[in-house]
This record gives sequence, C-alpha cells and structure tokens, in this order.
Amino acid sequence: MQSPWLRLLEGFVHGSDALAVRARRRSSLPAHLELGRRGEEAAYFYLRRRGYTVVALGWRSAKLHGDLDLVAWEGNILCFIEVKTRSSRKVATAESAVDDEKSRMLCRMARQYLQALPAVPDLVRFDVLSIYFEAGQPAEFELFRGAFDWR
Repeated sequence: MQSPWLRLLEGFVHGSDALAVRARRRSSLPAHLELGRRGEEAAYFYLRRRGYTVVALGWRSAKLHGDLDLVAWEGNILCFIEVKTRSSRKVATAESAVDDEKSRMLCRMARQYLQALPAVPDLVRFDVLSIYFEAGQPAEFELFRGAFDWR
C-alpha cells in the first residue's frame, strides 16, 4: 500500500515540473539529460511504491568518473539501480545502453560506495530500470533485477 505522503510528494514534484513547462521556463540541461533527470525522479517513486528503501540518488565518488543513479534496499539486498529513460523504443531498448563498459563502470562505483559503509552487506545486486515516456509522462517501467554481476 502506498503512503498518502508519498503520493502527495510525487504529485507535488510532477506538478512542479508541469508548472515549469507552462511558465515556459526551459531547463538549462540538454533535452536528453532533462529526460534522464525526469526518469530518475520517476524511478525513485516507482521503487518506493514497490517497497524499496532508497538510500542514495545520483551518488558520486571523488575518485571515479560517473554516478550511481539509485542505491536502494529491497529487503536485505542492497541494489545498485541504473535508470535508463527513453521517449520511444524505435532505435533500441533503454536497457541495451547498459553495455559491458557501462556495467564495469557501475561495478567500480559500487565498490567505492561499499568501501564507505561501516559493514558490507551480504547480498548485493545490480538492476537496470528502463522507463519509457509518452506525452511527457512516464508510461512504462521495466525492472531487470540482477541485470549483471560483478565484473
């Protein structure tokens, strides 16, 4: 069951985005990065509705280039979740963007994240969440649990 506070917060965030568009205030980000930002925002609420406890968004390391989109607990499993957002499937699926090079980078970032924890969890998983937008709104979510392993 979804918390009424989470529904309220999600509505507020999406409403704020819509108001910014109506006010014709453009994001300073290029369109594809703005779509990615909105996808990560939608991913947060999607995962929360499914019982995940999100502990980090856009986590960065001072030592490595890149970021971890979302880090969340699903029960006793610490999940590193890469979010891929697309406006269509015409060219390729969103999840296909997580190739070997990207998964190696995510594993390096995850190791850095784990080193900062007081204790390493017993179970760790790498997931990919594909999000497809239609008419400016998230329309379809596909969660690939265990999309890849440590490289």
